[in-house]
Amino acid sequence: MAAEWLTPSRPKKFRVQKSAGKVLASIFWDQDGILLIDYLPKGQTINVEYYSFLLVQLKDILKEKRRGKVTNGVLFLHNNAPAHWALATQKELAYPGFQCLDHPTYSLDLAPSDYHLFPGLKKQLKGRHFSSDAEVIAAAETWLDRQPSDFFLGDLQKLEQWVKKCIELCGEYVE
Repeated sequence: MAAEWLTPSRPKKFRVQKSAGKVLASIFWDQDGILLIDYLPKGQTINVEYYSFLLVQLKDILKEKRRGKVTNGVLFLHNNAPAHWALATQKELAYPGFQCLDHPTYSLDLAPSDYHLFPGLKKQLKGRHFSSDAEVIAAAETWLDRQPSDFFLGDLQKLEQWVKKCIELCGEYVE
């Protein structure tokens, strides 16, 4: 009998490198690109107060970055998260120039960030190891900054086509 059969072999242990945790980003964008990116601090949740604070920042950024372009108001689309539809949030959105579009329940196919922006970003980050949240944020912002201007406009044009399909199908799922 060979000696190798008598001694049990121990499985090799690989050192596990701790990776950066999850980073939750709220990204506000329009046809011309990114307006605001906010990273939720660790241990905090997006509640009405936090989201309302982001909307105040967004208003200021729109005045600065889109000076002269926001003459006919702003069409605002966000999903059905409770913080998005709370009364305090609606008050922040009610200032002149913001018109909130209804987002049909369970219609992820009508959320441009979910079907275009985030999948592309996730694909870029997939399989990479980050040692800190700052590295994840830097990689995400680099990818977003490198997107051509038609990347964002194309998303909104796709949204228009999908909304028309949704209306034609009386709200049935569109893929």
